[in-house]
Amino acid sequence: MKSLLKYAMVMENHKPYIAMLFVQFVYAGMAMFSKAAIAKGMNPYVFVVYRQAFATVALAPFAFFLESKQTSLSYNLLCKIFLVSLCGLTLSLNLYYVAINYTTATFAAATTNTIPVLTFIIAVCLRMESISLRQLPGIAKVLGSVISLSGALVFAFAKGPPIKFMNWHPATQKQTADSLIKSYSIGEWIKGSLIMISANTAWSLWLVLQGRIVKQYPAKIRLTALQCFFSCIQSTFWAIAAERNPSAWKLGWDVHLLSVAYCGVIVTGITYWLQVWTIEKKGPVFTAIFTPLALVITAIFSAFLWKETLHWGSVGGVVLLVGGLYSVLWGKKREDGKGVTNEQNADTNKEEIVLECITHH
Repeated sequence: MKSLLKYAMVMENHKPYIAMLFVQFVYAGMAMFSKAAIAKGMNPYVFVVYRQAFATVALAPFAFFLESKQTSLSYNLLCKIFLVSLCGLTLSLNLYYVAINYTTATFAAATTNTIPVLTFIIAVCLRMESISLRQLPGIAKVLGSVISLSGALVFAFAKGPPIKFMNWHPATQKQTADSLIKSYSIGEWIKGSLIMISANTAWSLWLVLQGRIVKQYPAKIRLTALQCFFSCIQSTFWAIAAERNPSAWKLGWDVHLLSVAYCGVIVTGITYWLQVWTIEKKGPVFTAIFTPLALVITAIFSAFLWKETLHWGSVGGVVLLVGGLYSVLWGKKREDGKGVTNEQNADTNKEEIVLECITHH
């Protein structure tokens, strides 16, 4: 009985760690399922429509029953939410799924680590974040931003020799490498890399713009459901303009249906609130530290399932990218520790915490 109680206490103390490990596995699955569906011929614009539709349906009951007595919604605020959904969710997700068609799931997971850095840079440009180059935390944030973005570029454009110990299937390795070369020419890879960085930039801009929206409309579940609904409508018009073939909209009991349901329900619904819960327990830096795990998990599963070859240049890019990310997080943590001196700053940081948790598409 005592051992069982002790085990229960250990599990209770480690809930945030378990939650974040689960979240990173979910995000790794998102990159792989998305890549699998689009590689099987699903139109990326149609994918976004169905993903947002599933997310809206999954969130609507919670938004109605749990936040039915929240702040009223004015016409002006509704227009703001519509525009933020357009420049954030709709643009970012459509660019992301177009880019993943020209790159790999590992690359998609790697470049996701640039989102906190890009968010910081955009916030600085909009004067929502300050930098003090006379202090060590400010220098760490600037250098970390430069190193992280440099790592993303190195990962994208500097392949280098393949990693030898990843050749688990020597008989099929040459055939797999040849198929990858045919699938991803240099021009397509560069195109996909630039589109992916653009998608992450749009997502980072969405995070920054969310700040004022959340202050005006604090019902977070309803706000998320509304944005998914607006994004679904916007993406529908985008998909109809880009894809005129009616057969592209058909969903069967295959990887297409599984992928959109997974991304819409599990990724948008469950992981979002798991991160919010973890942030309330441990803070935003704790959750951000786990972000690179999704890259590691994706790389391992991609190597096993799809025989995806890893290169030393890509590994070097990942080291720079993750190192830069941790440098920015360290600087941010140190500045926040010094800057929180009154209740107003504490309330401001609470809003920033909610925004910083959503670091994936």
